[in-house]
Amino acid sequence: MTKRNKIIYWIATLWLALGMTSTGIVQLIQMKEETVMMQHLGYPLYFLTLLGVWKILGVIAVLIPKFGLLKEWAYAGFFFAMSGAVFSHLASGDGAKELFGPTLLIVLTIVSWYFRPESRKVIAN
Repeated sequence: MTKRNKIIYWIATLWLALGMTSTGIVQLIQMKEETVMMQHLGYPLYFLTLLGVWKILGVIAVLIPKFGLLKEWAYAGFFFAMSGAVFSHLASGDGAKELFGPTLLIVLTIVSWYFRPESRKVIAN
């Protein structure tokens, strides 16, 4: 892995981890803005706890060494959760402001996944 790719990987991964951790915490403590948004999107409030827990566990999986298959599941979960958020906002008629966060997290997920080092990939037998 080149030095350039390693830098790209760690920048994207740390930003992804920061974004998922911060939104996961906000969802776990059910800040008023989050509860209002979830009601606007038509989801039950218990969904906040579920998303928050999954995001925190996903960040741990992506950051710890080894466990390539677990990382693949975490990246997939991040992608599904954030693409679901984008489509939910679009279906609710929300504008670009609400789409920015989940779209950025999708891009960071893809960049982090693509540039991950060999030691963080699934090893085929």
